[in-house]
Amino acid sequence: MVRTNWKVFEEDYWAINTTMKELLGNSNSTSVLLLDKTGQLISSVGEEPEFDMHSFASLCAADFEANAQLAQLIGEKDFSTLYHQGSNESMYLARVEQNIILVVLFDKRTTLGLVRLRVKKAVDNLNVVIRRLYDKLEYENEELTESEFDEEFAAEAEMEIDSLFSD
Repeated sequence: MVRTNWKVFEEDYWAINTTMKELLGNSNSTSVLLLDKTGQLISSVGEEPEFDMHSFASLCAADFEANAQLAQLIGEKDFSTLYHQGSNESMYLARVEQNIILVVLFDKRTTLGLVRLRVKKAVDNLNVVIRRLYDKLEYENEELTESEFDEEFAAEAEMEIDSLFSD
């Protein structure tokens, strides 16, 4: 199940942001974003983009999911990275742990090779932090299994539909 409400402890916040700031500086990128697979922005560093960050995060998550489906169609488990090149701006997306996506925005001041190299190290560091965060939250989150979630969701949806059509 995807966590949609993020709770980040202070030490994890600093570990995440330190790693992202190092990636930003070492890759000469313009912005680095961390989001979950639902499109929720977890953190960002660097230049504030001139577009709606929440819409962008949602589109990045959808892009990553669409490409995961394409990977399965051709027999791959998934694509762990995506790259989109524009004439002036480019973006590189990488999977971090489960359900987390790292997005790096960069321009002609750097190269794809440098971004890829620096992202690999950042992903390794972020994987450790995110796993540690998941472990901390494990005792706090009495997560429902998928079947329990499906049953609970179905029951609530049925009640909501009944209330819509009741006199």
